[in-house]
Formats: sequence, structure tokens, C-alpha cells
Amino acid sequence: MKLATWNVNSVNARLPLVLQWFREAMPDVCALQELKCVDEKFPREAFESLGYNCAVFGQKTWNGVAILSKYPLSDIRRGLPLKDDESDEQSRYIEAVVEAPQPVRFASIYLPNGNPLGTDKYAYKLRWLERLHAHAASLLPLEEITVLTGDFNIIPGKDDCWSEAPWLDDALYQPAVRRAYQGLKNLGYTDAFESHFEASLAPEGNRYTFWDYQAGAWQKNQGIRIDHHLLSPQAADLLREVVIHKETRGQVHDEAKPSDHVPVEIFLQTQS
Repeated sequence: MKLATWNVNSVNARLPLVLQWFREAMPDVCALQELKCVDEKFPREAFESLGYNCAVFGQKTWNGVAILSKYPLSDIRRGLPLKDDESDEQSRYIEAVVEAPQPVRFASIYLPNGNPLGTDKYAYKLRWLERLHAHAASLLPLEEITVLTGDFNIIPGKDDCWSEAPWLDDALYQPAVRRAYQGLKNLGYTDAFESHFEASLAPEGNRYTFWDYQAGAWQKNQGIRIDHHLLSPQAADLLREVVIHKETRGQVHDEAKPSDHVPVEIFLQTQS
């Protein structure tokens, strides 16, 4: 089973490029982030014509997440659970059970960026991580094949950025944020990339998933790894491959720029 994630950075603005990749890669399930559109404006028919069922949690101008699946989707959750005194108007989490022959619980995550430090945006990121931790913990007793994937806006370690220096004062690389990511792994989740490549064995020049539009970052391969798949023990046992589709970062269509993220795909050896 091929399961992918891709922050498309506006699904409608980049739709020809997105559809081109879907036609070529044909993932069984894909998580999309940063849709930048409300549910009614999501190009559902374009994806349905390729055989996908769509679950969408959109938001005007900002954010927005979706799950596209070749299989039916059930038990759909939009948004993380809230405490009694909390509210959250941002569309950053959607989860569903993919009703494949061997079902998979699958979530699309667009974790807050958190910049600049010392602002409400950073505090919101830390609170959001606490909620994600609590919900992720609640899923493990189900003992399901679970994949929590998406744009985490977290650089896990120094090997996941082209240079540490530019990120030391960035919310993506703060010790508290990295500890929170490690905390998810401490629960029992596995980072698919780290598990598959064991860091030092990662493909040379192809471990990043994001390159900024500024300062020639793409041309210089000055990237970072912030798009992740976290696997429950049941999913980790089935992991066979991880593929970063780096080539999409350099593609254009009718002068439309590509997303600053690329698709990341994993292969699970599930029952067919």
C-alpha cells in the first residue's frame, strides 16, 4: 500500500502539477496540507475522476487539510480534541479509517509554524503539540495500523537541515519543539524515514522535503526535512520503503511555480 503526504501550498493554484504527480505516482492514500480553500472550493471532481474518495477540512486563504483515498473512508474526524476551555478555528487536522482489505487509520497534519518566537503563534504551536500528543496516545490502545503524516513544521535533528545556523532562532528547530516530536516517538510511534534509512544511510542529497522560495535554496539544495510519517507499532512492522519525490520541486506547469514542499511516500506491505 502506497501512502503519501504533500503540502501543496494552495491546491487550486497548483492543481495541474498536483494532478500530474497523482497520475504518475497513483498513491493509494494521500494526505494534503495547506489547501488554502474552503471545502466548497476544493477540486473534488478532479480527484474523483482519478478514482479518489475525498475527505476535506478546508479554510479560506490559510491552512486546510485533506485525505484522498482509493478506498472508502470512515470514522472521519476534523480537528484535534479540545479541552473544555479551549477553542481552535484553524483547519489543521483530519483523520479517517481507510477501509482497505487491511484497514489503516490515517491522519493529515498541518502543524503550526510557530514563528516568530515569543509570540502567541509560538505558544499556539506548543499547545497544539500537547493536544496532538494526547490524541496520538489515545489511538495506540486501539492497536490499529495507524499513520500520522503531514507537514509537522519540525526539523527533528541537525541531519535534517542543510545547516543548523539559520534555524537556531526559528520555531521549527527549538529544543521544546524537537522534544515534543521525540515525545511522540517515545509513545511508541516510529519516524518512517529514520527507521528506513537509519540517518547515515539516507540517499545523498535527497533527505529534505522543503526548500524555501528565497535565496536560491532549491538550486543550492539548502533544504530541511519537516514532512514526516509517524507509524504505530502495527504500521512500523509493515514498512518496506520510503521515497522522497524530490523531482517535483523543480517542475513547472504553464509558468505556475511548484510547491516549496515535495511528496513523501511510504510503502506498507499490507494484505491485498
